[in-house]
Amino acid sequence: MPADGEAPAPPPGPAINFWGDHPATEAEYYAAHGAEGESSYFTTPDEGARRLFTRAWRPRAPAARPKALVFMVHGYGNDVSWTFQSTAVFLARSGFACFAADLPGHGRSHGLRAFVPDLDAAVADLLAFFRAVRAREEHAGLPCFLFGESMGGAICLLIHLRAPPGEWAGAVLVAPMCRISDRIRPPWPLPEILTFVARFAPTAAIVPTADLIEKSVKVPAKRVVAARNPVRYNGRPRLGTVVELLRATDELASRLGEVTIPFLVLHGSADEVTDPAISQALYEAAASKDKTIKMYDGMLHSLLFGEPDENIERVRGDILAWLNERCTPPATSWNRDITVE
Repeated sequence: MPADGEAPAPPPGPAINFWGDHPATEAEYYAAHGAEGESSYFTTPDEGARRLFTRAWRPRAPAARPKALVFMVHGYGNDVSWTFQSTAVFLARSGFACFAADLPGHGRSHGLRAFVPDLDAAVADLLAFFRAVRAREEHAGLPCFLFGESMGGAICLLIHLRAPPGEWAGAVLVAPMCRISDRIRPPWPLPEILTFVARFAPTAAIVPTADLIEKSVKVPAKRVVAARNPVRYNGRPRLGTVVELLRATDELASRLGEVTIPFLVLHGSADEVTDPAISQALYEAAASKDKTIKMYDGMLHSLLFGEPDENIERVRGDILAWLNERCTPPATSWNRDITVE
C-alpha cells in the first residue's frame, strides 16, 4: 500500500476498467468508440515541480484535424482514468481533442490523497499543463474550451477569472461547485470551528460527510461501478481541503457578475451535492453575452455517468451541440442569443 503522500500504483493482476472485462485494454476500448488516447506525466515548471498524471483523447486516425481542443477538469476525490473517460472518448469520437490531468493529491498525481489546501496552486498547475498543450504547433489556431465537472467546474471559473480576457473560447460547466449544497455543507458554527482546527491539523481526515456516490449516482448498478474505482479517494474529507473549498466557493458566489466567458452550465434539479440554485444565479448574474443554462428535472449530480443512459445521451447531445456551434465563430462577434431550458 502506498504511503499517504504517494500516488497509488495501478492494481496488480488483470486490468480493471470501468466498462468491464471487454475490451481487455484501453486501446481496444478507444478504437471501438472511434478514438485513440495516451497517458503521460507533466512536471510543473515552478519551483515546487509537482508531477501531474495526464491523459489525452483524440479522434481516431486518420481523422481530420480536430475541431477544437477541450481541456477537462474532474471533481473532488475523482480522477481522469475511470468513468470520467467516457465523456472524453465521446467528445473525441465527435471530432474534439481532449486533455485532462489528475489534480494534485488525486488519482495518480503527486500529493497527499485528496489534500487540496490551495485551489489557486491547483489552478496554476493545470494552467501550466493546458498552456503547454496549446503551444504545440499542431494545435495552432484551434479554439480552446474549458470543461469541468463539480469541483472541476469551479476550477474552470477560477481559471477564467485569473486568465487574460479572451484566452478561452468558452466553458462547459457540469453541476459546477460554485457553492456547496446546504444538504452536505457543514452547518453553522461547524465551518468556523473547522477553520480554526485546520490551522493546527490541516491534513486530518475527520470531517463528517454524506456518501457522495449515494448522493450523486442515481442508477444502483452504476454506484457499484463508481465504488470500484481503484484510485478514487473514499476517506473522510481533510480539514484543509474542506476549509479551502468553502473559501473558494464563497469567493465564486461573490464574483459571479465578473464572469464574461461564453458558457454552458448544466445541472440536475435534484442535485444534493452542488446547488442548482447557484448555477441559476451564475446564469443570471454573469456578464457573459453568450450564456446558456440547462436544468434537468429530477436528475442528480452525476449527469454524465450516474443517470440512466437515455438521460446521459440527452446531456451529451446538449454539450456537443453547444460546442459545435462555437467551433467556427461568426465573422462579426461571439455574441449569441441567451437561451434557457
